[in-house]
Amino acid sequence: MRIVIAGASGFIGSQLSPEVERRGHDVVAMTRRPDDYTGAGEPVYGDVHDPQTLPDALKDCDAAFYLVHSLSSPNFERLDADAALSFGQAAADVGIKRIVYLGGLGDDSSTLSKHLRSRREVEGLLGAGGVPVTTLRAGIIVGSGGLSWEITRQLVAHLPVMVTPRWVRTKTQPIALEDTVHYLASVMDEPDTAGRTFDIGGPEVLSYLDMMKQVADAQNRPLVVLPVPVLTPGLSSRWLSLVTDVDTQAGRALIDSMTTEVVVTDDSIREMIPFEPMTFRDAVRAALLAREQAQSERR
Repeated sequence: MRIVIAGASGFIGSQLSPEVERRGHDVVAMTRRPDDYTGAGEPVYGDVHDPQTLPDALKDCDAAFYLVHSLSSPNFERLDADAALSFGQAAADVGIKRIVYLGGLGDDSSTLSKHLRSRREVEGLLGAGGVPVTTLRAGIIVGSGGLSWEITRQLVAHLPVMVTPRWVRTKTQPIALEDTVHYLASVMDEPDTAGRTFDIGGPEVLSYLDMMKQVADAQNRPLVVLPVPVLTPGLSSRWLSLVTDVDTQAGRALIDSMTTEVVVTDDSIREMIPFEPMTFRDAVRAALLAREQAQSERR
């Protein structure tokens, strides 16, 4: 197949592109900066926020991965909704047969954050033009450069004594970057996944506090935690901006989501794509090693 990857230069897309190519598909790497693109596939200019650029970017493609978001903007909900609607319609117009989208875990019956509500809205809007959408819903993706992972890693790195809000007790089901990429590439190769939604996660349900302790252990760092019940998500995001280099707006959106439990409630994906995902500890080791390698290459 000829497959376009929207967001090919991003955290997930940069790892997915070579895997899709390895599986024998032709990759079209859609990016706003094709002249600077150095990853797998054929770079093509396309901007999900400029609908006029999409027909040329998507033409002659059989399928698409949609891996873009606007979390760094205060208007991310509107921007992501408009972009998803435009992309889905353009995909239908040029004859794309299916779209695979990476969304977020979270029980629809609970009070979802703005970030998770937006992810749900995007799921529907991508398919509004009639193209079947396969959605994989994930929680924290553990991999070098991922926003949620960087928040966790940098907090542990910078704060041996940590004043923490109540949301550190929230349960989540983290998944390794490598396993997320495996699921994404595999559902594209499996026709029976078309038009369906799946939860994906690693083998463990952990609190954010559990994760931070394991990250500290993996680096032999001390970590003393002092819970503070009155530290709200709003205050947490300001605190976050002081101790990490994560974009403040994107960090705020993610912090808001950390009050919502995000665990796998339907593991039917395991029957269609049978393999054993990494433990959190192994995923942490892989993420730290990838960061060290990237730093070494930049020297």
